[in-house]
Amino acid sequence: MAISPIIGSAVTRVDGKLKVTGGAQYAVDHPIEGVAYGAPVASTIGSGRIANIDLSVAEAMPGVLGILYHGNCGPVYRTAGPFERNSIVSEGRPPFEDNKVYYYGQYVALVVADTFERALDAAAHVKVDYETAKPVTRMSEVTTPLGPAHRSYSRGDAETAFKNAPVKTDEVYTTPTETHNPMEMHATIAVWKGNHVTLYETTQGVVNMQGVVSQMLGVPLDNVHIVSPFVGSGFGGKLFPWPNTILAAMAARKLGRPVKVTVPRSLMFTTVGHRPITEQHIRLGATQDGKLQAVIHEVKNPTSLLSDYMENATGSTPVMYSCPNVKTAQWVVRLNIGSPMAMRGPGACPGMYGLDSALDDLAIKLNMDPLEIRLKNYAERDESSGKPFSSKHLRECYTKGAERIGWSKRTPGVGSMRDGNEIVGLGVGTAIWGAYRGGAHARVRLSADGRARVSSATQDIGTGTYTVMALIVADKTGLPVERIDSVLGDSSLPPGPMSGGSTATATIVPAVAAASVKVIGQMLDLASRTNGSPYKGVDAQTLAMTNGRVHKQGEAPESGIPFEKLLEMQQIAALEAEAQTGGAPDADNYSMHCFGAHFVEVGWDPGIARLRVRKTVTVMDAGRIISEKSARNQILGAVVMGIGMGMFEDTYYDPRNAKPLNNNFADYIVATNADIPEQEVIFLDYPDPVIGEYGARGIGEIGLVGVAPALTMAVYHATGVRVRNLPVRIEQLMKA
Repeated sequence: MAISPIIGSAVTRVDGKLKVTGGAQYAVDHPIEGVAYGAPVASTIGSGRIANIDLSVAEAMPGVLGILYHGNCGPVYRTAGPFERNSIVSEGRPPFEDNKVYYYGQYVALVVADTFERALDAAAHVKVDYETAKPVTRMSEVTTPLGPAHRSYSRGDAETAFKNAPVKTDEVYTTPTETHNPMEMHATIAVWKGNHVTLYETTQGVVNMQGVVSQMLGVPLDNVHIVSPFVGSGFGGKLFPWPNTILAAMAARKLGRPVKVTVPRSLMFTTVGHRPITEQHIRLGATQDGKLQAVIHEVKNPTSLLSDYMENATGSTPVMYSCPNVKTAQWVVRLNIGSPMAMRGPGACPGMYGLDSALDDLAIKLNMDPLEIRLKNYAERDESSGKPFSSKHLRECYTKGAERIGWSKRTPGVGSMRDGNEIVGLGVGTAIWGAYRGGAHARVRLSADGRARVSSATQDIGTGTYTVMALIVADKTGLPVERIDSVLGDSSLPPGPMSGGSTATATIVPAVAAASVKVIGQMLDLASRTNGSPYKGVDAQTLAMTNGRVHKQGEAPESGIPFEKLLEMQQIAALEAEAQTGGAPDADNYSMHCFGAHFVEVGWDPGIARLRVRKTVTVMDAGRIISEKSARNQILGAVVMGIGMGMFEDTYYDPRNAKPLNNNFADYIVATNADIPEQEVIFLDYPDPVIGEYGARGIGEIGLVGVAPALTMAVYHATGVRVRNLPVRIEQLMKA
C-alpha cells in the first residue's frame, strides 16, 4: 500500500494548542481535592549514618499532618529486577530502607502538611544528627583495583598494531558531570482509594512505572494506575522511578489523603540522576595517509553506591570507523554521589566526543582535513559483527553538510579565517545511534461521529508521539488529522513502549499501523454485510477505504460511502481493533543505526575574549521522517544541548560533603537564546527497509551525538587551543 503525503509533512502538533493555551495538564496540574503537600528533608552529608532525628518542633507546627522517616514509614520493598518485566528502578535501595547515608541530598525524611509553604517551613525544622564519614567524590581518590572491565571488545591485535603504526596519537579526553534539568521537575500526586493507588506522574515509561510501584508498595498490578498525559521533557532522567514517587505513595497511604511531592530544583542535581564523568584514554595508530590501523579506547566513569550504571562510551567505537584492530574496555568506580542515569545520547554522546576528538588529533598531526580523514576511514559495513548496515547514507550527510556550511572555503591554517574582529573556525563531528524497535500494543477505534481514536500506554515527552500516532492513522484511513484523537499516558491503555533510547516512534508505529489495518478490515466486512450498503454481498477483499470512505478497489473514493454511515445503518457506535507487534523480523541479520554529521562554525574575538557559535548545519540519515516539524524540533533542541555540553555544562562537587556546589540555574550554565546560532537541519529521508513498513528510526538522541567534537575542532581551527576536557573555558583560550 502506498504511503500518503501526510507522512513526513510539516503538520502542526496535535497537542500544540493545549500546550500553548495552558490546557495541557502536567503531573502536578491535576486538580485533586484535599491534596496535601510533601516536602523532603535531604541529607547534608555525603557519607555516614543518621544518629538521631528530632521531629518534635516540626510535628508541632501548624498544618503538619505527618512526617515519614526510616523509623516509621512502614513496609517498602525492592523490585524484582531481572526476575520480572517492568521492574527497572533508578535507585536500587528503597527510600528510608535504613539509616545509612550514601550521598548528599539523599532523602532522610518527608514532611507532609496542608499547604506547600507549611510543609517547607516544617521541613526546615527537622533536626538530623549524623555520624559522618569522609565522602569519596573523585575517581582519583579510589585506590582499590578496578577489577575486570565491566564491558570489553576486541578484534585483531590492537596493541601490536598500535606499537607498529607509523603515526600515533595517545591522549585522554574527559567529559564532566552533566545534569538533565528538564523544565518540568520530577513530581508526583498519589491518591489512594482502598487498596488502589493512582499516581499522577511525570515519566518516560508509564508501563514500567506501574510495575515498579506495584512491586515496591506490595499491591497487585491491577491496583496501580499511572496517569501521565503530558511530560515536560526528561532527557533520560525520567525513564525509571526515583524515590520521590514512592515517598508520595507511602505518605498518601499512611495519612489517608492525596499527597503531592515535587522535587525542588536543588535536589534535581542529586536525587534524579545525571550523566557521569567520563575519562577516556584513546590511542590511535595510522598510516601516513591517515588510514586507521589501531583503535584502543579505555574508559572509566563513576557510579553511586546504590547502582551499577555504566556510561557505555565505548559502544560505538567498534562500529563507527573502519579499522582492522580495535580494543575497548570500560570500568566503573563507586563514589558518594547520587545514582547516574541515562542522559540524552547515553554512551554514544561522550564516547563519540572522545573518538572523534582523537580522530581530529590524528588529522592535526597528519595535516589532514578533518572531513577527509573521516571519509578515509568510512566503514561500509559493521566491522564489529560483519553484518551489513540496514541503511547507511553517511557519505551524503558529510557531502550535503559540507556544502551548506561552506567547507570548501575552509583554509587549513589555525586562525587563518577572519570576519571583522572575529577569527572563524570550522569543525565537523559524526553522529551515530542504534536503531531499535521493540514490542507494543495499540488500539484504533472508528466511531459513528466520523472520528478515529488511537490509544496506547506510551507517553509523549515533547517528542511528538501524539502527532506520530495520529499521522499513521491518517495515512491508513485517509481521515484528516483533525478528526483523529490520540490518547496515551495512561497505564489502563494497551501496553506501549518507553520513551527512551530513541525507540518510541519505531516501536509504536507498527502497532498503530496494524491496528488501523485491522479495524479497516472490520469496516470493509461490515460494508459487505449491511442492509442498505451499496456493497451488500460484495466480497470485502475487493473493497478499500480511502479518505474515510469505503469504496471498490480501483474506483474513486468519492464513489464510496463514509464509514460513519455504515455504522449508522447498523446502529453501531464504533468498531475497534487492537494489535500487538514486536521487533523488526529481520533485525538479527543487519546492523541497524542512524547516522548524521554536524558542522559547526565558531567565532573567537580575542579583543573581548568572546567565543560564540555562529552557525550549525546538521544532516541526518534517520530513516523515514514521520512528523517533519517534530523531528526538526528534536534536532534543533539537541544541537542546542550540544552547545551546552561543549561550552557550559559542568556539575562540580564539594569534596568535604559531596554537595553539588552549582545546584541551581544561576550557577549551572546552560545554553540560552543568546547562545543559539543560526541553525540548519537537513533530513535525507531514506526509509530503512529492515526496521518496518514505514522505515522510521528514532532521532531523539542522535541530534546531540557529535556536536561537541565538531565544536572543539572549530575552536582549535580558530584559536590553536586543543580542548580535550569539556567544557571549553575562556581562560583556556586566553592562554593562546
